[in-house]
Amino acid sequence: MAVHRARNKLASPLRYELHPTDLYEILDGIDEAGLELGAIYHSHTRSAPEPSETDINLALYPDPLYVIVGLKGDEPDVRAWVIRDGQVSQGELQVEG
Repeated sequence: MAVHRARNKLASPLRYELHPTDLYEILDGIDEAGLELGAIYHSHTRSAPEPSETDINLALYPDPLYVIVGLKGDEPDVRAWVIRDGQVSQGELQVEG
């Protein structure tokens, strides 16, 4: 398992778009290591950790979980989602180690 950070091309606290160079390097590294993309994560700084319409529209990968970290409250709220063909359902997130 590995966690890869990527830059927000938009440099905005309200919207994100993965920097294309970072995305290419991450996906290439995952492929070269013989691993699979298990989850994609980002934060919501001012709203609940539920997929926004933008999140749903940007969910191009059907298999990984989409993990959203809500930072609105006193403690981070982490939730996982399955987003396929515009349909959203709660996912199960298991953290090991």
